[in-house]
Amino acid sequence: MTTGGAVKNGSRTGLRLPLGLWALTRVVLLLCVFKVVVVPGPDITFDVSHIYQGWYEVLRTGTYPLDDVTWQYPPAAALAILSPGLLPFLSYTSAFFVLAFLCDAFVFGLLVHTGRRAGRTLNGAWMWIAGVPLLGPTAYARYDVMVTAVAVAGVLAAGRSPRVLGALAGFGAVLKVWPALILAGTAKGRATFRAWSTAAGAAAAVLLLCVLWMPGALAFLSFQRERGTEVESLGSMVFHVIRHFGWDGEARMNYGSIEFLGPHVSTVSNLALALTIAAFGWLLLWRVRARGFTSSTVADAAFVAVLLFTVTSRVLSPQYMLWLVGLGAACLAYRSSRMRRPVHLVIWATAVTQFEFPVWFSHVTRSDPLGIAVLFTRNGLLIAAAILACRILWRQTVTEPRLVEAAIPAQAVQPEREKALTGSSV
Repeated sequence: MTTGGAVKNGSRTGLRLPLGLWALTRVVLLLCVFKVVVVPGPDITFDVSHIYQGWYEVLRTGTYPLDDVTWQYPPAAALAILSPGLLPFLSYTSAFFVLAFLCDAFVFGLLVHTGRRAGRTLNGAWMWIAGVPLLGPTAYARYDVMVTAVAVAGVLAAGRSPRVLGALAGFGAVLKVWPALILAGTAKGRATFRAWSTAAGAAAAVLLLCVLWMPGALAFLSFQRERGTEVESLGSMVFHVIRHFGWDGEARMNYGSIEFLGPHVSTVSNLALALTIAAFGWLLLWRVRARGFTSSTVADAAFVAVLLFTVTSRVLSPQYMLWLVGLGAACLAYRSSRMRRPVHLVIWATAVTQFEFPVWFSHVTRSDPLGIAVLFTRNGLLIAAAILACRILWRQTVTEPRLVEAAIPAQAVQPEREKALTGSSV
């Protein structure tokens, strides 16, 4: 009993440092979003205080924002936009930031709880501690932290309950599409059937409820389709360069974000879409060829899938980094994961992103040397992380299991050969 008490006290002592650092960094984030500390660049709270709150007022009337092209989210996003109403004693923006903080705390708690189990590690919790503040106040000024909480909870539940994974993936898909990708790494057979069927059922149920709840649930489809190439995306790098060589185009607000408009933009947007399709084709090929599934494969595959989706996106808004930080943290919560290097590259890219937006965003929109340098650095780190992560996932789940399978028959014939040489019949 004494030994158990000592271990328990030691583990509590070991949690003081990560808990203290988490609390300290989150206090700084709250000071930023409440404008006690002002971060240089555009006002990152504008989306919450004007756009989100405007949607909130429309949603309260019983309809989706049918006349607002900036509403480009699946219907369950209305739940996130309406959620500050749960704290009626606070203003809308204050309530939103408090809820974002609570979702952050939820993810941290999940990673700590998971990290203290056998075969797990607290590295995931440390990743989350560092990654969120590196993104800056943007982490609390978008509803992506809520979506990330759903996705991370699903990934960490995968080992115990594929159905919980599926339910959260399905709900997350109707919340912001990308959480459906956390299903990519489920083990073949019964686990995949349970997770994918539950996800389909959950998504269909939530979508049906939203359609019956208010008119305009599917309006986001047409608004999203019209989006172009945002100035922060991989494709935008072409225009950041050629606008210095006489390209007749401009960067301005379009469909809720700063996009490039002008000649050849549609071609680059179509190429980005083609890259996304190619990335999903690679994921499908990996899925067919994969043979070895470890305890971390669901997290690893989810990280790779979302990383590919992010890099090839026409948008690549700064809050997308929060998805990668969350899934990267889920990977590092497992000792069997080999994603440490690409996850660390994502951490560096997240740090650069805060300079790309909001600090030096005016330089990015002008495509001046500083803007190009910071954007190319961030996107270059993401490209490197994606290539490296794909190689690691393929090697661990396809190449190495096939080598083991090829070696087993050769080992199995050795006893028979020994009998033949010795003349033994035993």
